[in-house]
Amino acid sequence: MRGRGDPRLLRDFHEQLWEHLPEEGAPYDLPRRRGLLLAHAGPGDRVLDLGCGDGDLSAVLPGVVGVDVAEAAVRRARRRHPGHEYVRADAEDVLPFADASFDVVWCSEVLEHLADTGRALGEARRVLRAGGRLLVTTPYHGRVLNVAVALTRFEAHFDPRGDHLRFYTARSLRDQLADHDFTAVAVRGAGGVPAVRRGLHATARAGGGATP
Repeated sequence: MRGRGDPRLLRDFHEQLWEHLPEEGAPYDLPRRRGLLLAHAGPGDRVLDLGCGDGDLSAVLPGVVGVDVAEAAVRRARRRHPGHEYVRADAEDVLPFADASFDVVWCSEVLEHLADTGRALGEARRVLRAGGRLLVTTPYHGRVLNVAVALTRFEAHFDPRGDHLRFYTARSLRDQLADHDFTAVAVRGAGGVPAVRRGLHATARAGGGATP
């Protein structure tokens, strides 16, 4: 019997999701997430979009390389953005890229879905050049909403059958990035008001780079 964190189960889930997801519609929280990307990556950077989906979020930059676990997502991204490169690959496995081959790794709304985040972050670090930038977004509710969820809808929110496997705070995300040889780690709440956030934004450098 497959468990909640079984990679095959997660691949099947995302394959089915992208097979049936309507073509229309923008990515979740597009302006906020794209703002982070454009603040730390530019036209001269070689960017890896780790968990690219249909590619809409990062395609604003030239020459982006996107990977996704779902072949259906990769097909859609290739159709929508023919000027970019898209590859089916698993973030929790060895990525099909050479060491130090990217300036930026963009990982937006992805870490919370992975069973083996350590493997994914290790691969992100491997493919980044020295001083390259890691950019992460992940859901976060802020302290007030977290308490409300715990008191009123814990079972629904932390449903063991759901696809969200990880739930980060600023401290836990900062600690995990530091554990994988990322330096100058900065994590902040984003969206909403301080006590009720919509997510976390993180920036970091690959081993020994300057402050992002």
